[in-house]
Amino acid sequence: MRARLARIIVILLQAAGALAALAAVAAQGGRFSAALDVLAQFAPLYGCIGLGVVGGAAFVNRKKRLAPAIAGLVAIAASATLVIPEFTRDAGPTAPAAAPGKIRIVQFNALRLNDQIGPIVDWLVAQRPDIVTIQEARHDLRDAILERTGWQVAGAAGDLMIFSARPRITMNRPDLAGGALHWVNATYPSASGPYEVVTVHLDWPLGPAQRRQWTSLATLVSRLPRERMIVTGDFNATPWGFTMREGERAMPLTRRDRALPTFPARWKADGPIRSPVPLLPIDHVYAGPGWRTVSIERGPALGSDHYPVVITLAPR
Repeated sequence: MRARLARIIVILLQAAGALAALAAVAAQGGRFSAALDVLAQFAPLYGCIGLGVVGGAAFVNRKKRLAPAIAGLVAIAASATLVIPEFTRDAGPTAPAAAPGKIRIVQFNALRLNDQIGPIVDWLVAQRPDIVTIQEARHDLRDAILERTGWQVAGAAGDLMIFSARPRITMNRPDLAGGALHWVNATYPSASGPYEVVTVHLDWPLGPAQRRQWTSLATLVSRLPRERMIVTGDFNATPWGFTMREGERAMPLTRRDRALPTFPARWKADGPIRSPVPLLPIDHVYAGPGWRTVSIERGPALGSDHYPVVITLAPR
């Protein structure tokens, strides 16, 4: 009985290690294939499985541990090549909490199916933000925010909205050929001068559509004042994916979040079961060189399948 159990454990370790290694190695193909880049979105998972396999192999028969251990080590190494650059990149200049002229921004995909309007508005008000960018915004959420706060809103005709504590200066909306990108922008005043805010909602990286959207975003950024620009959104892409890396290289902005998981907050978008931990960092905030990062953190679960992101920036 014990021998049979040992064989089953070895088989399971070999299978888990082989699958994780295969996925992690195949994910390297995301450099040239949008389909394989989907695998890259889950790179940390392959490394975690590899660690588990290597650890489990240490407790099986010495003669049978080599194969699962090798598979686990391959999974760890291949996933590490995707994940490590996120922790070694430059996330932009920082500033102390006492820095003058700070602005506070909330980024949140509120989910169209989310009916937790009251808790969302209560939490937003408590944050005392200068800017709130929302994707999948319901009109009843918009109305509740405006009624409660008196904030201004840009982009209220669709499901992308920018709320601001102060009235916007203007909305200079460049013409982007093709219409691949879903976006809203506006210019706002501050004590240190005007700044541009753009919010976007990209498709899932299941094909070439998201690559086209990143190209459109780079074009948009190039046509607006970039020194004090802030770009937020649900990008539906993780930092270890190649589509996102390529898109970032084309933009003269720095992503200020670093490996901050925001999805999922629940296992099913409209389901009652909350996810114990968020796994994928897909909601991001970019800022131009005129900003320093004071703080960035994940907000609480508010009925959406995304967690909000709260960032405080200070002018340079």
